[in-house]
Amino acid sequence: MNRRDVLAFGLASLSASVATPLFAQGKYPERPIRLLVAFSAGGVNDVVGRQWAERVKTLLGAVYVENQGGAGGVIATGEVARAAPDGYTIALGSTSTMVLNPMTMAKVPYAAKDFVPITIIAVSTTSIVVHASVPVKTLPELIAYAKANPGKLSYGSAGSGTMSNLSGELFKQITGLGDLVHIPYKGAGPGITDLVSGHIPMMTPNVTAQVLEFHRAGKIRILAVNAAQRLGGAPEIPTAIEQGLPGMIGLLFLGLFAPAATPKPIVDSIAEATHAAMADADFQNVLMAQGLEPVTDSDSAKALRFIDEEIARWGPVVKAAGFKVE
Repeated sequence: MNRRDVLAFGLASLSASVATPLFAQGKYPERPIRLLVAFSAGGVNDVVGRQWAERVKTLLGAVYVENQGGAGGVIATGEVARAAPDGYTIALGSTSTMVLNPMTMAKVPYAAKDFVPITIIAVSTTSIVVHASVPVKTLPELIAYAKANPGKLSYGSAGSGTMSNLSGELFKQITGLGDLVHIPYKGAGPGITDLVSGHIPMMTPNVTAQVLEFHRAGKIRILAVNAAQRLGGAPEIPTAIEQGLPGMIGLLFLGLFAPAATPKPIVDSIAEATHAAMADADFQNVLMAQGLEPVTDSDSAKALRFIDEEIARWGPVVKAAGFKVE
């Protein structure tokens, strides 16, 4: 993703940033909306997509969530890029599909200019987690232990090029732990299973309800969350920044994206329905229980700025990690 794409993304975003009354098109929507989730059922993307679909149905009518996993989210995201710009096919996009894929993959069948961002719904934070048998309770202790036992530790991720992987690489770069071996899994689930069973000593997963449950049961230990501030759903867990690692931030945004030529009144209708849903405290609590941070004040322009910041943050990390980019 280059700056020309970012600029194109910005122009598309800004053209849709002025709100108009809900259903300004008159007849929209007159049939069910299709929301493509680029990852398998049960993951954080799926949770957010289905919760959103349920919460907006009183304003937008039926929304069918379709999971199209595979190729790191490229398949589903590419389909939305090619879809008719009529508001009936939209994507639940994320940092992975909109920022990391164009950086880490040689060929991606879409570019930022192919979409208009509608709004960001929530943010999922990565974490630094160890198996209960690892003799550390804080991040400084983990760093000291790794340095005292070179080559002994490895970390699992949800897959090469994912936010989980990039957070692990950022951790290595900040701490100088270059011999920390990366073990990529096909999704977070298998990695967490191996972590809980003790097959791997460390992982950098996104915080989910399952991860929090294992942590609170003492099966794994979340040493830090990689965010600017503690999570609303787990305020007892300190951030990596608090523990001496400035810049250790790994966030996965989740938001709605439409094909670039989607008429502005349709984009505005979806955005307004989303904003109404996000104002519901019950919806916010559901998201926080899943380890997510709800975003209640996003819009198209703010989404663009966030994306631009993420591109600036992860570009150097991707380059230093040696990912091949076309």
